[in-house]
Formats: sequence, C-alpha cells, structure tokens
Amino acid sequence: MGKLDGRVAFVTGAGRGIGAATALRLAEDGASVVLADIDQDGCKQVAAEIKDAGSQALAVSCNVSVREEVEAAFQQAIEHFGQLDILVNNAGVLRDNLLFKMSDDDWETVMNVHLKGAFLCSRAAQAQMVKQKYGRIISLSSVSALGNRGQANYATAKAGLQGLTRTLAIELGPFGITANAVAPGFIDTEMTRATSRRQGHDPQQVIEMAAKSIPVRRVGQPRDVANVICFLASEEAGFVSGQIIYVAGGPR
Repeated sequence: MGKLDGRVAFVTGAGRGIGAATALRLAEDGASVVLADIDQDGCKQVAAEIKDAGSQALAVSCNVSVREEVEAAFQQAIEHFGQLDILVNNAGVLRDNLLFKMSDDDWETVMNVHLKGAFLCSRAAQAQMVKQKYGRIISLSSVSALGNRGQANYATAKAGLQGLTRTLAIELGPFGITANAVAPGFIDTEMTRATSRRQGHDPQQVIEMAAKSIPVRRVGQPRDVANVICFLASEEAGFVSGQIIYVAGGPR
C-alpha cells in the first residue's frame, strides 16, 4: 500500500527534470498522475514509465501562462480521474542576464511561466479541492529567491511564489487544503547544464565547483526534491502549511 493510494496529482513541467522525477515519485507512492507540459514527447515518455510500473498517468498539453489552456487541462484531468488532490507547480524557464542586459521579454517570460502559471493552476485546482474539502498545493521556489546575480527576473518570481504560498495556506486552510513551497539549491538537471553551456562553461566542472561550497559536498538530484514534495503531498504533512522548505544540502 502506498501512502498516496487513491490520490490524483497534477504536475506541471512534468516532461523532464524535477517535474519528471516528481511525477515518478508520486506514482511510486500510489498516486495517479496528470503530466502537464508543452513538451508532450517528454510527458508521454514519463507517462509510459509510470504505466509500466503499474500506476495510472495522463499526459496533457498545457502552457501554464495561458488561462484557457490551464482551465482545459484541469477539466480534462478531472473528467479522466474524477478528482484532483495534489498540485505541483513546477513549470519554469530561465532567461538569465544582468539587469542592464535583461530585455522586457526576458522579464515577462519568466514572470508568466513561474508566477502567473502558479496562480492560474492554483486557482483552477482549488475549485475542485474546495469541493472535496481536501488538497495539497506544492510550488517550486528556489534559493535564488534570496537574491542571485544575473537572475533579477527568476529571483523575483521565486520570491513571489513564497508570498503566494503563504497566502494560499491562509485562504485555503479552512477547506482542508495545505500550501507549501520547496526551494531547491543547485540541482543537476538538463536546464542547469544547458545554462552552463550557454555561459561557455563545462557543466561537469560547474557541478564539481558547486559541490565544494555545499555542506554535504554534492549537488542535488531531481529525486532529492521529489522526495520532499512527496512528503508534503501526503497525509503525514497535514499540519504543515505555509512553509518554505529549502532543499539545498545545507543552510542558506
């Protein structure tokens, strides 16, 4: 018996990285998973892995920054599974640059995907969760919310997600819904490796250098984050709400 048996989870940005690891981890604990992403090939691959492992999965196409697509994806999920218990706001993009080089599009793209996307998905999810008098909303923040050179857009969006999380916890708590955020440190994903390559660095060297500054002396893996999300999605975390949990291998 898994601790999430009978639950239905909706994970955004589920086609790769932390989103894919989270979807797989939730399924391991018994949840049926809706995988939402603009990367449908990635979602379908993850969905196939979940099904091969004996759980249920549904891949849906969704640009989280577009209200109509979000509402359609949640309607499809509820029609397919009949309920919605867990939302993981994971979808994200990077458009790093120093402030004087940052374009309007760099700013707006990051804000729309991270912050507007979490707002739209949380609003759509709570409509069903309030009816059920039960729900778990987990959003992906970042240590960058504390400030990070070259990430004025990303840091602002991730800090905004912390404010959204605390507000959702207050508003939705009376309906049996908890809201928390996970703030990863350096996680080895294709996105972080692509950023290293774009900046002209060797990804493996960047990882090795980063590990030296982390107390546990290694960088994080997507499953490290997925494990914490899975706990927050469970019954065991029913009295944990409005919290920001840093998954960074040490204090920041």
